[in-house]
Amino acid sequence: MSDININQVLAQMRTMSIDASSQSIKPAATESDSGSDFAAMLKDSIDSVNDTQKASGALSKSFELGEPDVSLAEVMIASQKASVSFQAMLQVRNKLVDAYKDVMNMPM
Repeated sequence: MSDININQVLAQMRTMSIDASSQSIKPAATESDSGSDFAAMLKDSIDSVNDTQKASGALSKSFELGEPDVSLAEVMIASQKASVSFQAMLQVRNKLVDAYKDVMNMPM
């Protein structure tokens, strides 16, 4: 079984942090663009959560089949990533539903 090198994980986290902070902020979109951008962003987020869960499931299955290149630590980390991303998406969905209800209950 392969061991996860903590220094490699920390280096990846630092790199991701630097990449995230160095991304430039886009100027405000026009009203027609914002709707399609939000829909595309939401779809991409859902697809990303789905991909994370599929990868976690595949890694778990590989571990269960006894493949030597998959460690328990990798499986647990992938499982937790999938769980956290799903919970975050669930909270976003709940906030969207609440916002929709608030808009629908507004007096005209």
